[in-house]
Amino acid sequence: MNVNQQPHMASPYGQPQPGYQGYPQPGYGGGHVPSGYPAQYAPYNGPGSAYQQGPPQGMRGPPTSGAPPVSGAQSYSQFGQGETQNGPPPMGAPPQRPPVSQTYTPGAVNLSGPQPPFSQQFGAPPVSMQQMTNQMASMQVGSTAPSPAGPGYAPPSVSQAAMSAPYTPAAPPSFPPTSAAPSQPPPTEAVARPPPQSYYGAPPPAQQPFPNAVPPFSSTGPTQPQAPPPVSPQSFPQAPPVSQPPFSTAQVPPGPTQSYGGPPLASQGPPMVQANHVPPTQPGMPPGPISASMSGPPPQPGMQGYPPQQNGAFGQVRGPQPGYTGPYPGQPNYGAPPAAPAPAPPATKRLDPDSVPSPIQVIEDDKANKGSEPFTTGVRGQAPPLVTTKFQVKDQGNASPRYIRCTAYNMPCNSDMAKQSQVPLAAVIKPLAPLPPDETPPYLVDHGESGPIRCNRCKAYMCPYMQFIEGGRRFQCGFCSCVTEVPPHYFQHLDHTGKRVDCYDRPELSMGSYEFMATVDYCKNNKIPQPPAFIFLIDVSYNAVKNGMVGIVCQELKTLLDYLPRENPDVESNIRVGFVTYNKVLHFYNVKASLAQPQMMVVSDVADMFVPLLDGFLVNVSESRVVIESLLDQIPEMFADTRETETVFGPVIQAGLEALKAADCAGKLFVFHSSLPIAEAPGKLKNREDKKLVGTDKEKSLFQPQVSFYNTLAKECVVQGCCVDLFLFPNQYVDVATLGVVPTSTGGSIYKYTYFQASSDQERFLNDLRRDVQKPMGFDAVMRVRTSTGIRATDFFGSFYMSNTTDVELAGLDCDKTVTVEFRHDDKLSEETGALMQCAVLYTSCSGQRRLRIHNMAVNCCSQLADLYRNCETDTVINFFAKYAYRSVLSSPIKNVRDSLVNQCAQILACYRKNCASPSSAGQVTKCMKLLPVYLNCVLKSDVLQPGADISLDDRAYLRQLVSTMDVSESHVFFYPRLLPLQKLDVESISVPVAVRDSEERLSRGGVYLLENGLNIFLWVGVNAQQELLQNIFGTPAFGQIDPNMTSLPALDNPFSKRLREIIESVRAQRSRYMKLMVVKQEDKLELIFKHFLVEDKSNNGGASYVDFLCHMHKEIRQLLS
Repeated sequence: MNVNQQPHMASPYGQPQPGYQGYPQPGYGGGHVPSGYPAQYAPYNGPGSAYQQGPPQGMRGPPTSGAPPVSGAQSYSQFGQGETQNGPPPMGAPPQRPPVSQTYTPGAVNLSGPQPPFSQQFGAPPVSMQQMTNQMASMQVGSTAPSPAGPGYAPPSVSQAAMSAPYTPAAPPSFPPTSAAPSQPPPTEAVARPPPQSYYGAPPPAQQPFPNAVPPFSSTGPTQPQAPPPVSPQSFPQAPPVSQPPFSTAQVPPGPTQSYGGPPLASQGPPMVQANHVPPTQPGMPPGPISASMSGPPPQPGMQGYPPQQNGAFGQVRGPQPGYTGPYPGQPNYGAPPAAPAPAPPATKRLDPDSVPSPIQVIEDDKANKGSEPFTTGVRGQAPPLVTTKFQVKDQGNASPRYIRCTAYNMPCNSDMAKQSQVPLAAVIKPLAPLPPDETPPYLVDHGESGPIRCNRCKAYMCPYMQFIEGGRRFQCGFCSCVTEVPPHYFQHLDHTGKRVDCYDRPELSMGSYEFMATVDYCKNNKIPQPPAFIFLIDVSYNAVKNGMVGIVCQELKTLLDYLPRENPDVESNIRVGFVTYNKVLHFYNVKASLAQPQMMVVSDVADMFVPLLDGFLVNVSESRVVIESLLDQIPEMFADTRETETVFGPVIQAGLEALKAADCAGKLFVFHSSLPIAEAPGKLKNREDKKLVGTDKEKSLFQPQVSFYNTLAKECVVQGCCVDLFLFPNQYVDVATLGVVPTSTGGSIYKYTYFQASSDQERFLNDLRRDVQKPMGFDAVMRVRTSTGIRATDFFGSFYMSNTTDVELAGLDCDKTVTVEFRHDDKLSEETGALMQCAVLYTSCSGQRRLRIHNMAVNCCSQLADLYRNCETDTVINFFAKYAYRSVLSSPIKNVRDSLVNQCAQILACYRKNCASPSSAGQVTKCMKLLPVYLNCVLKSDVLQPGADISLDDRAYLRQLVSTMDVSESHVFFYPRLLPLQKLDVESISVPVAVRDSEERLSRGGVYLLENGLNIFLWVGVNAQQELLQNIFGTPAFGQIDPNMTSLPALDNPFSKRLREIIESVRAQRSRYMKLMVVKQEDKLELIFKHFLVEDKSNNGGASYVDFLCHMHKEIRQLLS
């Protein structure tokens, strides 16, 4: 199936399918839904507009012989038949491709002349094909060869219905048709005999008519004057001309089409939650041009007015890709295999996906160029290896890229240049980032009772950028140039170069990252802090007990409490613990070591929360072990028969906060919660889930908290140093946007296990809980970023609270959290001195010590735009854009957010082309920026910015909060998942196979692929996978016997099985959350979920394919330049 198209859903999707049973929620909480649907993929109640209740299943795509020609007569069979790449599996000989000149005449349209590559979709650009190809080629990174049968016009080799053809997507959702012309039904001949089975059953190989008789956007631009119904250029936001059911080949009843105004696509593919997947159209698509594929009618298979193309791997029809002109209305000949094509104007060439910049190529090139030797940080302004490259860092005066990554390592000298380029100037800072074993953690420096040496004026801490003068008696600050006396105890002589003699013995004078011991002056109320406490608050309402959560948590805590964080592994942790259970009332437990049995105290006055005991609530684990274990054994039994379904939430956090206040310490609350808090109490919520607001200007209210109570409570938690981690186990709407306010303001985390089922989700939950309890963290933290004169930090993104404009306050700061900082010019910078930044984080360690962690970074400054573009880091730019956009949805309509992203990206590339590209390489984009379009398209297609009808509001709110604290490596794989071809796995080698691009064309029916995005792992099994491969992985040679419900692979005694399980474990170890494994069999229902992550293809909810979006960007750039 081409993900460019919607899966052909003819029938089955209306009723819960047995096979869907328990399909875990892919992303954020998998689990089974009671009725058998994964939650976030809501039940399909019938195909959405895009798949009209099945078309006569028989329609198929274009006859293979008349397929639209491809961009050149490339030899399409560079790979041996067995190769995976894009083609159908071997079929004897690759089918003949029509010579490039014979077009399949699209009726009336005159395609004369080299057609613009971006076919109709984005209105034709005034460029000749040749230019476009040149442009693309110049951007090219190294393309992979096309496949055996060519990008697929091979007859499907297996049963697989023509993917794109069939569904007759009904008429576009209620958008006013842009053009009336094409409304006559497409030719009837298009209907072929029904495919063998309706799911994605295959059509007989040869005939796939182009079932869509829709004018391809009748080109919006001047180039195609004669296209039949002219569509006005900007009409995009409405539906493209497809006003008649696009391929509603004659016999299909129009079905539910108009079902929704607003973002179409409601129930289209499985609901997928993920940033990477493309949500429905509309909400924020950039207006105008940006393609129907993004903002128009539901992406119908053949949408965009392009003819569906055949899809490589499975010989199905493939979504229209830009260079094909689509069939035009009134072209009856479509179903029948065309007779000899009438001589026609030369065909428009389709932009070959292999000719556009490939993320995989860039990633592999970087590994080859920068993965072999250590990255030394001593050179100012050098961009580090990409996050996908494994490398070792040697700190020689600038912070490691594991702590700080910048969007640009060469900053513009002045604000005009920054404005002109539109490249955001930002740093993604991860202050407590974990380091690999071969790198040394920051050294701890003690400057004595007077505390760390600092600049008198700007208070920057001693660092390699301070210049010692007057024989070492004074130093000049690198940030503000103020001169400060060196205290006598810190004095040291200078050598002949002006450096201190002890420079290399002192981390603060020679390294980019280090820590200072903080004195009592840096402590709250000038007194040394108490060791922190962990409080576990467990929901014991009916749902929480029934789904097994209560029993699992209590059982796990018995062993987990031995692994509380500590600095010295040989000494026991001095973190104290406390326990609370709750439903409509709260139960506190006295677990004092001297008691024979724990005592329970109930507080039923939830309106005025207090802690009923001081002594015995927070205890040392080793002293009270017997009492704690007795309590954890009793809780599940005590509440086993509860009938209480209502819960409170606000008072639960207040209880933990009051306990920490009473003990006068900072700490963390672990809240295990199951349902919307509707019981009478402060912070009570109502169900406000309203899908009708999606796509309207009021949609932003759904991401905002519904009451202000939690904002006030969050502020109190921050003051006390009370961090909250929330584990959610919802079976329905719980208002994550509101419940998440306290965790996201206190530096906490949210974990969500929708439709939690002990059997399939316990492993994921327990791994997340263990990591969350054990990970290194700091408490009661304050972070400040200082910069040298000329720039200043103006904006911050992440999970924290700010009571003023400079201090980022974090009740808790763990090793996974990042804070993203944006800088602006307030003066000119000089190329000689560059720009400096210093991030200082004051925090209490888990042993109760007050410390300062310092990270310093120096970047170059430039007066030439070319230097700026040469040293940008696209992954970091995308991380910044995603966070900026995800925050903007709180205050702006999503459509505006999307438009501004597209606009800014177009301006960045247009400025480059105008000022830096040589005329001969007009389309060339600097090496660093060439992946900006593919990655930006992934952000635009993400669930938050373009939701499918099946993704819940809770999942969107959850993802929005999750992305706000991601580091660059997490956001990279989240938006552009990693897809590994396991059939190429070499069991002898320690390396993993080179990834393939995220597109259905890259999947071979004979292969097995592993896809991971930081939240899920999918194992996709092709229907023709070799028996030996299946036997090695699953212990059965038959595709039909593989159990799609398995969540872990059997431990078989063969080298392949062992190596594959090692790879899965190592992939999990790289991510901050445990990824549940889902096995996806080709042509099975779950495949829709999997396809959601094939981000280079067109998505079910209307997101453009990479090729289409790239064409759209070219058009936008040209408009800006003209």
